[in-house]
Amino acid sequence: MDVQGRSLSLLEGRRLEYVRLDHAVILGFTGDRQVVIESVVHLDGPGGRVDVEPGDDSSDALATLLGDVVRTARTRGTGELELTFGSGSALLVDVETDVESWAVTGPDGFLIVCMAHGELAVWGDAGAGDSQRDGARA
Repeated sequence: MDVQGRSLSLLEGRRLEYVRLDHAVILGFTGDRQVVIESVVHLDGPGGRVDVEPGDDSSDALATLLGDVVRTARTRGTGELELTFGSGSALLVDVETDVESWAVTGPDGFLIVCMAHGELAVWGDAGAGDSQRDGARA
């Protein structure tokens, strides 16, 4: 099954409820969805572009997205994760060559992981629980 360059509809229409900054950046969305980021993430927002790297000195720039709703969520053919928000802000998560870069979790055991070099591994059904979404579509 080719999972490169695919839509991640389980995040679309979901509101960002929390951001945790640690060894990984964790974005928590309504409907029990999470994005775990272990590589550099680029935020293009009203203040310009900010690069956030997980770790003890992570920038809190991602907090500007709290309460915002995901408009689109997809993977690129090379494994990067792209999220756009109702406010017009956009996130792009880089791919690492030696380690896992990011993961998306959802209900009913759904998990997609960006492995080294951008290869994607998927478990479960991305469409599970998508019938009801929280937040308005932009």
